[in-house]
Amino acid sequence: MIPDPPAAGRSFRFDGDWVVPRPRAELHRLLEDLEHYPDWWPEVRAVASLGPDDALVVVRSRLPYDLELHLHAVHRRADLLETSIDGDLVGWVRWRLDDADDGATRLSFEQEVVVSGRLLGLAAYVVRPLLVWNHERMMASAVRRVAGSTTAP
Repeated sequence: MIPDPPAAGRSFRFDGDWVVPRPRAELHRLLEDLEHYPDWWPEVRAVASLGPDDALVVVRSRLPYDLELHLHAVHRRADLLETSIDGDLVGWVRWRLDDADDGATRLSFEQEVVVSGRLLGLAAYVVRPLLVWNHERMMASAVRRVAGSTTAP
């Protein structure tokens, strides 16, 4: 029998700060509209609405595996979008939006999650640097696309 990997090996914290050349209200509408993420963020493969505050989401970045997540909206303020996460990952994600110079928006990202499930947890423990790299590629894609997205908010 394989023992469960230590919780510390299954825990991840990610963050990032960017200046996006879009007005805050426009960027907020784009980030709040989870159902349309697949239109501009190809790593978000599918979204199924479960009501006004809940959705099932499938994501896949560079590595050949899908994460299935249940997202629940916690905050939808003009300066903060926060969502709880359950499923293959358990935790939360936050987008903070602040006005920057020239009509741009300072976008801050924070995420704390624990990988759930024995097999995925073991993989997280063993190939942690690869999973961090995978997440960084996914976030870089998101920022690149929201900065230049032509999707109507």
